[in-house]
Amino acid sequence: MSQVLHTPPPTRPVPHEDLAALAARHGLSVSGARPSLPAYVRQLWARRHFIGAFATAKLTAQYSQAKLGQVWQVMTPLLNAAVYFFIFGVLLGTKNGVPDYVPFLVTGVFVWTFTQSSILAGTRAVSGNLGLVRALHFPRAALPISFCLQQLQQLLFSMAALVVILLCFGVPVSASWLLAVPVLLLQFTFNAGVSMVMARLGAKTPDIAQLMPFVLRTWMYVSGVMWSIDKLVSAHNDLPSWVGPVLQANPAAVYIDLMRFALIDSFHAGQLPHHVWLIATGWALLAGVGGFIYFWKAEETYGRG
Repeated sequence: MSQVLHTPPPTRPVPHEDLAALAARHGLSVSGARPSLPAYVRQLWARRHFIGAFATAKLTAQYSQAKLGQVWQVMTPLLNAAVYFFIFGVLLGTKNGVPDYVPFLVTGVFVWTFTQSSILAGTRAVSGNLGLVRALHFPRAALPISFCLQQLQQLLFSMAALVVILLCFGVPVSASWLLAVPVLLLQFTFNAGVSMVMARLGAKTPDIAQLMPFVLRTWMYVSGVMWSIDKLVSAHNDLPSWVGPVLQANPAAVYIDLMRFALIDSFHAGQLPHHVWLIATGWALLAGVGGFIYFWKAEETYGRG
């Protein structure tokens, strides 16, 4: 006997519309598709405990191999402040005419370090955690936000040392210290927004992480960390009229000056730009909301390729 092989008839390609209707009928959706913005916010809020735990774990592990451990969270910015004091305060004389220069400098260094570290960590938030991004399904914005939260936690450790420095140099405790809370909230929102922008750029072009230290160093020098913008503008009458307002409206300078105004009694309101709280809020909203939307628009691309 011979077997007869029956060749199945060729299948007709299913139209794309039929596939879409079939998927919709069974409640199927594209894997990794970007959710709507409100749904994305809800997903992110549902994972708030993960964000907090991830930030705390990263902070704990940061200095786990060092013998002094978490002491370096305070020592690093203090050593930076000591170096800047010697180079800028002593050698270049930027301390002249600036009351309470050591509290002025240390406050600037601590606040600037918060912004600098948040942006650097955000740049590598996606590209440096591809294993986590590809293994688990979660809103990717959780990564840059958690890194910013980690830097905020580290700043709070440093603020304890800052309070001791302020008291040692005769700065009295006052009710204005409470203004540090809204300043930190605004700065955190700004840092998180910029970090999300850099996270998206860094996910597509990892080489940006190598460039950012140079960009941030330049930004630091024009933000009045080691010198007073108000004194500089007053001492150089030959500068164009727009230089002073531009330097004072620089977001890093705004948050540094607001923190100095909150903590140091000799740093008076006349050294702040006009409508400073409005400027600080505007930068926070622009960076926070704009950065979040910019990051969300590329949600389905992270970890691909």
